[in-house]
Order: sequence, then C-alpha cells, then structure tokens
Amino acid sequence: MKIGFYPGCSLEGTSREYNESVLALGNALDIEFEEIKDWNCCGATAAHSVNKELSLSLPARVLALAERQNFSEIVVPCAACYNRLTTTQYELAQDEEKKKRISEIIEMPYDGSVRILNVLQMLQKYAVDSIAQKVTNPFKHSVACYYGCLLVRPHKILQFDRVEDPQSMDTLMSAIGANTLDWAFKTECCGGGLSVSRTDIVSKLSGNLLKDAKDRGAEAIIVACPMCHSNLDMRRPEINKYLGEDIEIPVLYITQAIGLALGLEPEKLGIKRHFVNVNLI
Repeated sequence: MKIGFYPGCSLEGTSREYNESVLALGNALDIEFEEIKDWNCCGATAAHSVNKELSLSLPARVLALAERQNFSEIVVPCAACYNRLTTTQYELAQDEEKKKRISEIIEMPYDGSVRILNVLQMLQKYAVDSIAQKVTNPFKHSVACYYGCLLVRPHKILQFDRVEDPQSMDTLMSAIGANTLDWAFKTECCGGGLSVSRTDIVSKLSGNLLKDAKDRGAEAIIVACPMCHSNLDMRRPEINKYLGEDIEIPVLYITQAIGLALGLEPEKLGIKRHFVNVNLI
C-alpha cells in the first residue's frame, strides 16, 4: 500500500530518529510512503503569530502539492505539522474567498480534498491488526502515553480521540504487550516551543510530567511529537535540576516502541540518538 508522506522540518533535522522509525516501521508493515515533492515548512508555531496569510499559505501549498500528486491521504508524523495542516484545511473550507486568495498566493490550485492522518490514525486505520500479529518481542513495560497539546486540540477541528483522556496511543501500546498507565498528564503542555527562549518554563512543565510518570511506576514515556520528545529528552539535565532528583525514564516515539516489539534493530529506529539512555532493550 502506498500513501503520501510529509516529513516536515523536524524529521529532517533534530528528530530524524522519528523519521527513521516511521519509515522502518512502515517497511515492516508493508506500508510504502511516497514523499510529497518540493514540500516546504508548514510554518509551525511561528508563522501564525507573524502573518496570518503566511500561516495559511505555507500549509496550503503542501496540501496543494499533495493534490497535484493525486494523494487521497497523507501521513504527517509531526504533531505540530499535523495541527497546522489540519487547521488550515478547516479554516479555508469555511471561507471560499479566503481559499481563493491563498490559492493566488501559492500560485497553484487548492481544493482541500486530501485527508490528513497523524501517525496514530495511520496505524489504527491500516496496521493495528497486523502489529499484534507481528510482535516477536513484547514490550512488557509500564508506560505513560503522552499525547501533548497538538494531537487532540482543537477538538472541533481535528476530531481526533478524546480531548482529556485520549486512548489511541494506549490501544496501540497495549497491542504490543505494554502496560499503559492511567495518569492525568496525557494532554498537559510540556512547554512547547519555549525550549530555547524559556528553558525554565520547560523544566517546570516537563518536570511535572516526568515526576508524575515516575510516581506512577512508568518505565518509559511514549510520544508522537518531536517537540514533546525534545523537551522531555534533551532538557533532562535542566528538568532534574528543577526537580532536585535524577529521573532516568527514557522517552520513545511510539514508532520506536512498536518497532522494537516487532524485532526491528534499534539502530534502524534511531534509538541511539536519544539523550536519555533507552535501557529497555
């Protein structure tokens, strides 16, 4: 099966282990990804605070390119990219004049017909049964599934999972043998894009997440967002300083966790790129 693929900037740089694990897992599940040609940055968290038309034009161009390649669906692993593309598609669908204006700016037709899937939606739709059948090394660990802000909000637009207590990631992790913990921080903010400008805020918010996960017995935190992974993994020294204790719980992308359960080599999943040692192998 072939499906469109939008890696976005993060998966080409600071979170390339996510990209590696998505592609490796897709190969193991007989899912062929075809990258959108000439894709551009979606604008992430910055564009909409600078220029409204820019914040719509960048995602719209990506979607228009996907339409040009005749994709009916595209997979968008980054939660921020998924949020921006989906929100733009929704906003332009509500305003025909605005859609025409954005089409003029990007200098190509835009229809808004492509379905946008995050990684969890893609795995649920195409691979949840085959994942359970292909498990060779059950992931027998207690995990805290962390969805973050951008996978489920705004619910009116995304229409994905439950807002306060989402279950899709938990279901996938249970399918590979994990014990998913019930905890209250599933959709709390990790500090988002403040990792560089306000590391103190990230340390506090992400520290609260990690402390609660540890207190509940989590052996790993599972994510599907490059920004969440970066804050929880890369900022661990600052977090530990804020907490006044060392928390060594590793943070894995769900694609890495599933890949390990399917017997894929850790190197192919980018496991060794993490700052906090993944000691579950």
